[in-house]
Amino acid sequence: MKSIPADDGVSGRPHLACLACGNATVRPIYEVFDVPVYNSLLADSATEAHSNPTGDIRLMYCGSCGFIMNELFDASLQSYSPKFEDSQHFSNCFSSFAKSLAQRWIDQFDIRGKSILEIGCGKADFLELFCDLGDNRGIGIDPACVPERLSAAAQKHITLIQDYYSDEYSNIETDVICCRHTLEHILPTGDFVRLIRRNIGPRHDTLVIFELPDVTRILRERAFWDIYYEHCSYFTAGSLARLFRRSGFDILDLRRDYDDQYLTLVARPSSGPTKPVLQLENDLEETTDDVNSFLDECPQKVSGWQETLRRLCDDGKEIAAWGSGSKFVAFCTTLGITTEVSFVVDINPYKHGKFSPSTGHRIVAPEHLRENPPDIVLVMNPIYCEEIQADLDRLGVEAELIPV
Repeated sequence: MKSIPADDGVSGRPHLACLACGNATVRPIYEVFDVPVYNSLLADSATEAHSNPTGDIRLMYCGSCGFIMNELFDASLQSYSPKFEDSQHFSNCFSSFAKSLAQRWIDQFDIRGKSILEIGCGKADFLELFCDLGDNRGIGIDPACVPERLSAAAQKHITLIQDYYSDEYSNIETDVICCRHTLEHILPTGDFVRLIRRNIGPRHDTLVIFELPDVTRILRERAFWDIYYEHCSYFTAGSLARLFRRSGFDILDLRRDYDDQYLTLVARPSSGPTKPVLQLENDLEETTDDVNSFLDECPQKVSGWQETLRRLCDDGKEIAAWGSGSKFVAFCTTLGITTEVSFVVDINPYKHGKFSPSTGHRIVAPEHLRENPPDIVLVMNPIYCEEIQADLDRLGVEAELIPV
């Protein structure tokens, strides 16, 4: 991992202009090379896992709008399919959040008996929930969706399409367009949001809902494990709002959620650009401060974790991780760790017996810990500590939890 000072001579090289606002002056803030292209494509063997292709990351910061992007991202390296597994809905903690989120939107914006299009629906867990709670009808578009995983009841009012969203689907007219944890996977973000606005056309009553990670937390926590190839675009509340206002939307609701890990935005089309009115939008100065602090302190965060794991291994501690998703893969590959972690636990049954991409760690069910109790459990997302501790207590496993 290599972090770049704000002014080291390389900023004069030709870079991409900001793909959110078009500003030509962007500066590098973080680099890491040979990282996995896929973080959620499970493998059937360690050998297959180690064959995961790699790419490079150079995050560029736009001081004009606050957007952060990986200018080295190459979309041609990626091709999503049903083999991707990133569902979080097997967690009671996450499922409760998702249910409360869907219910809040239904109640706040009267989304009942409506038609919903979800762009990037994944395995359609949230779309099914959204439709069930509000007696709605749904269409989900995602190359990784699996129609067979819909419940029998859901199949009656939800249609899934294995594809990427494009102009081809401009004829789909719905009351709500929902897009959760997809925008961060798209580098030409401005083009994508304008595509949605163009496809909506004159239907100004269409509700548009987005959810995605908040880079403010990543910057302030120096959370390098939340920077990975699949995420090529990073937003603060303000930069997200600025993009939507420039693209012809009026923002109805903007907030942080899920322990400030996520941003949610609700908007309606307008006849042109709109002016900022929400407090969270005014964050450009503090974002620049956060970027500068991240530049200074992220290398120490990386070396600190390397030293911690080295010390635990020297003390003879067996280490397992809990959560085999993108955070785990980025954590391991950025730190350059392999055998320091023995295996990784996940509650998603579709992951059991598989191997995490690139790192090659075996993914096991929580019950595996009964016969193979570790000394240390690295918790890849602290919000799940209470849930994980309850599972360990149920299994009779005494292990120290260390949240990442």
